[in-house]
Amino acid sequence: MHLGIILETNDPERVWNAFRLANTALDADHEVEVFLLGDGVEAPDLEAETFNPHGVMVKYDRAGGELFACGTCMESREIEPDDLRPHSTMGDCLRIVEDADEVLTIG
Repeated sequence: MHLGIILETNDPERVWNAFRLANTALDADHEVEVFLLGDGVEAPDLEAETFNPHGVMVKYDRAGGELFACGTCMESREIEPDDLRPHSTMGDCLRIVEDADEVLTIG
């Protein structure tokens, strides 16, 4: 299965759960693409006592998961692209939606 996840939140627990699902899907040999949109572009910078959003994102990236981040959303927040936040466009988001067998929006 090809799973697309659109992440629109900077809530640490929701980010952590989204990437736990993404990592579980990768472990089950599914293709996964995550698009960070809106507040989601802040996800790599989140810190929380109970959850480790950054850690599950790094695990996802190292396991070969595809990451995309809305360039316009980053620019409006003065955030620079990086490995966990590659500059992407709404065209990339549309392609994920078109290509995925299932799309989840977590926000």
